[in-house]
Amino acid sequence: MYKRVLVPLDGSELGESIVPLILEIAGPLDMAVVLVRVVEPLPPVVADGIPVVVDDLETRRRDAEEYLAPIAIALRARGIETTSGVRVGRPVEQILAAARAAGADLVAMSTHGRGGLGRLLFGSVAEQVLRHAEVPVFLMRQTQRQPATPRTTEAMR
Repeated sequence: MYKRVLVPLDGSELGESIVPLILEIAGPLDMAVVLVRVVEPLPPVVADGIPVVVDDLETRRRDAEEYLAPIAIALRARGIETTSGVRVGRPVEQILAAARAAGADLVAMSTHGRGGLGRLLFGSVAEQVLRHAEVPVFLMRQTQRQPATPRTTEAMR
C-alpha cells in the first residue's frame, strides 16, 4: 500500500485539480503528502550581444513557498501529514529527485492529456515523469469539457 505521495504543483488550476482527490484518499489510507513546486530558472537575455540575467530567482522561490503554504495548511487541517518544498531546476528532473528524496512510493499529478501535435509542441512534464519515475505515477487527465473548479484551498474549506 502507498504511504507517501509526492504531489507536484505548478501554480495552475489544472495542476491543483489533483489535490481534492488526494484529500479524499490520503486520510483513509493514512498517506503522507509531500507537495512540491519547481521553479525553473529563466535563461539569460542577450542584450547588445551580452548575456544578462534578469531572473529574480529568490523572489520566485519565495512566491512558490507562499503558494504551497495554504494548500499544506488545508491538508493538515484535515488530519493529513503534509510537508512541502520548493526545488529549483528543470521540472522533470526535480520532480523525480524530490520523489527519491522524500521516499515517495507514488507520484500523483494532473495532466492536459494532449496527444499528437499538442504534445509535440508543448511537451509533457507528466509524460516524462511517467516514463522515468522509479515509483508508480498516477495521472489524472483534466479535459476542457470538465467544469472549472474553484482554487484548491477554497474548495477544501
